Amino acid sequence: MVPFRPWFEHNALMSASHDDFSAKAAAGRWRQMRRACLLCCALAAWALSQGVSAMPSSQAPLCAAVAGPLINVATLRGELDCVRVVDVREGDDNPLGPYTRGHVPGAVAAPYGRWRGDASNPGRLRSLAHYTKLVRSLGISADTPVVIVADGGDAADFGAPARVYWTLKWLGVRRLAILDGGMTAWTGARQAVSPLQVHVQPTSFQPQLDASIRARRASLADELGKPGAPLLLDARPRAYFEGQAMAPAAVQPGTMPGAQNLDFGRWFQGGGGRLADPAALRSAAQGFDARDGTVVSFCNTGHLAAINWFVLSEVLHAPHVQLYPGSMVDWSRAGEPMQNVPTRFQQLWAQLKQLLHTL
Repeated sequence: MVPFRPWFEHNALMSASHDDFSAKAAAGRWRQMRRACLLCCALAAWALSQGVSAMPSSQAPLCAAVAGPLINVATLRGELDCVRVVDVREGDDNPLGPYTRGHVPGAVAAPYGRWRGDASNPGRLRSLAHYTKLVRSLGISADTPVVIVADGGDAADFGAPARVYWTLKWLGVRRLAILDGGMTAWTGARQAVSPLQVHVQPTSFQPQLDASIRARRASLADELGKPGAPLLLDARPRAYFEGQAMAPAAVQPGTMPGAQNLDFGRWFQGGGGRLADPAALRSAAQGFDARDGTVVSFCNTGHLAAINWFVLSEVLHAPHVQLYPGSMVDWSRAGEPMQNVPTRFQQLWAQLKQLLHTL
């Protein structure tokens, strides 16, 4: 016979049993939550070790604002989810350079050297197979909105994104822009940066070459002095144009016959890496012989010349502007005709002055 228990004792026992059950259930739920948290932490740690995976370009939403050729910090900040940002900076012994110290969130690394030739002829284009593999690895297709980011610290640095922009356009990528002011402008505006390497889904990009924006040495040499020959614009500082200085990889100083000097520095104000406003650019473009027909921009290795090409062709919309990628290094090494070549004594004297200047 079950002994009788007063109602308050019975209720107390039932309450204790219920509390024990609740405590056990709560402990079970806590263990489940703890395991879930540990799993999340482990996955997060693994993701950090593997880098960040950016949205493949095929899944990115359309990006109306990136119509090129320049984009400012505020616009890029609002479009990060639908563009492919390509960081072309170089700097230290790390293969990815300053990219690993902080880059625009979601940016992929493609240091400038990957777009250039070797030390013997830095401006020379690499093989089409090389560029195809590179563009595919960056998750870029022909219609991917691409924003190119360099350091932006000075005017000469603008040559890196301009040359990469030109290369991608030559390859057939249609939606391109350069971040005006580069990372200097981005960090100066106190925008977030990321140290994580970004991985993207490769594309099946197939080049569709735009031959209209590339000048070739053989054609230029054949057209020298003939009616309708292209207007040759030397983007280098005056000393190089006049043969008082030359690039290390060049055979001799001087310029191409009949060339005019259009120093790239005229497009910038205040010594920084941002282009002047469009009105100032139009004013700076006045004064050179813009005859009808083709205009060819060149320099030592197609770096500074890319700036002139970009401003004239993409910003000011001048027609028929081409870039000679190899420029004076390629031209002089091929033994083509030269202008403003100093005498041997003058060359030695110029080299001595350069040496004294570096001491």
